[in-house]
Amino acid sequence: MTTQFTGKVVLVTGGGSGIGRACARTFARAGATVVVAGRGAEPLARTVELIEGDGGHADAITVDITRAGGIEHLIATAAGRHGGLHVAVNNAGVFAGGAVADLDEESWSRVLDTNLTGTWLAMKHEINHMRQHGGGAIVNVASNLGAHMRIPGISAYIAAKAGVSALTRAAALEYIGDGIRINAVSPGPVDTPMSLLPGETAEGRAERMKTALPIGRVATVDELANTIAWLAGEQASYLVGHDLLVDGGAAA
Repeated sequence: MTTQFTGKVVLVTGGGSGIGRACARTFARAGATVVVAGRGAEPLARTVELIEGDGGHADAITVDITRAGGIEHLIATAAGRHGGLHVAVNNAGVFAGGAVADLDEESWSRVLDTNLTGTWLAMKHEINHMRQHGGGAIVNVASNLGAHMRIPGISAYIAAKAGVSALTRAAALEYIGDGIRINAVSPGPVDTPMSLLPGETAEGRAERMKTALPIGRVATVDELANTIAWLAGEQASYLVGHDLLVDGGAAA
């Protein structure tokens, strides 16, 4: 337990499960009031319940991050209810397989709209709020698959996450003068359903990762959440436009 985010309001998109839920709980344990956002009301409510069970403070707002009006409403509502917005974690994302020639337009658009356009829309409104209220910190969740390494068969996801990395660095240069510090984290396989192959069990994944990754295992969601909180905090105050690999050596 720390108090480094006491008095801060933190927004986490995709906060209903996985990395997003772990981030929300980590920030709340460090004193923040956390707003979790996503499409599913029930998973978000469960995150709020867990945070309140930890003794923290949280709120949930349902939103489609691919819709500009929804994102604008999200930022205005979060700031209006809780007195500001100091940190944003843009974590919402989807995964889809398919090589370039096999992808249909619907799959391509769904992955790009959520992972890249959704991140851009969230940043747009987060930045517009923060630049008028003394700055803040933004952490985008990219991936080690994209700017850092590629594998066959998931071209839309790779393109979208590479875009998140580039967008992060471009925005970081544009807005550090306004006191907004923007960085990204690029996870490798994490202990979530996204890292499971079709039909694979957690036990089967654990066996596969013994040789698939230099570290020999997937990351826990708490390992990612702790890294994201560090990037957003004062201990990382000199990091600007950085895309931090957290992938157990996969892209080394």
